[in-house]
Amino acid sequence: MTQPQMTGTPVAEFQGRSVLAARSDGRFVVVQAQASDAAALEAVQRACFPDLSESELATERHFLSHQAHFPAGQLAVLDTESGRLVGSSSDFQMRVDFAHYAHPYLEETGDNLFTTHDPHGDWLYGADIGVHPDVRGQGLATLLYGARHDLIRRLNLRGHVAGAMPKGYGAVCSTLSIEQYVMEVVRNERADPVLSVQLKRGYGVWGIIPDYLDDDSCCNHGVFIVWRNREYKET
Repeated sequence: MTQPQMTGTPVAEFQGRSVLAARSDGRFVVVQAQASDAAALEAVQRACFPDLSESELATERHFLSHQAHFPAGQLAVLDTESGRLVGSSSDFQMRVDFAHYAHPYLEETGDNLFTTHDPHGDWLYGADIGVHPDVRGQGLATLLYGARHDLIRRLNLRGHVAGAMPKGYGAVCSTLSIEQYVMEVVRNERADPVLSVQLKRGYGVWGIIPDYLDDDSCCNHGVFIVWRNREYKET
């Protein structure tokens, strides 16, 4: 696999957009998404999450709302050979009450419209990340996570939180509780296609979110994960 290279500040442009991160061979770049990308973002969303409830999928309307509330948190991966949009991540700022973190996805995200964005929030909330199945395994998620962490540092936020989807749990839910499953993943005794990858990126598990979303692959559970910005400075 070609190793990705990430940068903290834009170093080049592609199609008139500042490049926030790029794979070392330049084939794929991360840029800030634009309103004109909304239809392509919906197409990637549908390809990435075929099991997700239609009511919880982000559509063109939702992506336009994300742009209206917090454009800096909306990222896209472009294939520089074809110009095709092949991946994305969607984030907004919020305050986190770690004693009461268990909220359904649609409640947390303002029905997926990001009306809950708080410009004074000191955490970045990871609402969504997806790489089109056609180009998985090429380091694109790593590029997106790196660009997200760079944004957190630039904004001097405390860190990144998200409701991870334990997508391997649905296959074993009849024999394991969600708590047992997550513990085995944390101990590296079991691999989960989503949670294991996030743990390797420095995220820690804070707790389980029951009825987080409607998705059979994770039996509707979410796992609240946290990445802390070690460069955060109190102001």
